Amino acid sequence: MKLLTYKHGEQPFRLGILVGNDHICDPQQAYMSMLFAGGQLRASELSQAMLPSDPTEFLETGDFAWDAAKQAIKYAEDCPGSSGVYSLSAVELGPPILRPKKIIAVGLNYRNHILEMGRDLPTHPVIFAKFSNTLLGPYSAFPWCSDLTKKLDYEGELAFVISRRAKRVPRERAFEYVAGYTIANDLSARDLQKRTIQWLQGKSLDGSLPLGPYLVTRDEVADPHNLSLRVTVNGEERQRATTSELVFGVDYLVSFLSHIMTLDPGDIVLTGTPGGVGEARNVFLQDGDVVRVEIEKLGWIETRIEEVRES
Repeated sequence: MKLLTYKHGEQPFRLGILVGNDHICDPQQAYMSMLFAGGQLRASELSQAMLPSDPTEFLETGDFAWDAAKQAIKYAEDCPGSSGVYSLSAVELGPPILRPKKIIAVGLNYRNHILEMGRDLPTHPVIFAKFSNTLLGPYSAFPWCSDLTKKLDYEGELAFVISRRAKRVPRERAFEYVAGYTIANDLSARDLQKRTIQWLQGKSLDGSLPLGPYLVTRDEVADPHNLSLRVTVNGEERQRATTSELVFGVDYLVSFLSHIMTLDPGDIVLTGTPGGVGEARNVFLQDGDVVRVEIEKLGWIETRIEEVRES
């Protein structure tokens, strides 16, 4: 299953599910139609409770929501023309998670990136926090304030999302707590990042975390540690790697992080970027540049850099 958020007309972003290659099913709307067709008079209330329109609330609802979503998709497929089905070309996609409680990023997690940045291999994961203001849709433009940063950089990354509350999870059970995987581009202001010991200011610009296009559920990705990753800028390849090169893999990170803090449904974890970032070659993003991040089985995201001036 491929979860997403979409916006149709003036409505806010809400949960959708990709059907085929070119349509979106709104599970709440389809489920409500199914209940109405079956004579359920409280179809609206039940569909809102079973299938929240917010992705994090959907994950919090657990197995009830997943089961209802499967029923909704089947109903939409069996009943062409039912409400809640849209052409992919008719909607705008947002990040697959809208309001996570936490965004946790892992730095220095590919050997070649560690070496190009002149660092030593870490004995423990290097983690830092990001905030939901950084989230951006998979094909949206990034508003680059050139008065604020001159050294805007790209970082293509595999990300995963937590499915249920996780506390002190043993590594051998870690994947049970992963809802699925998605693509991230951790756009980084290197000059701000290096002004202090803490990286936060260089990692917190509004819209600096393009994410998507979908949250591909765990069952559709047999091995998250065997995915090819590629980043291009204006068609020129800048990064190429496989997730087999991760120093700390997904299962290790779930266990490690859950021993430090409680992980909640909808929390996003970025696993780090491979070598080839602009900082290593002193080449930074400029107005009009288009950054594309592709990960096998997950699709691609594309971000245009659009310069804005502080008013």
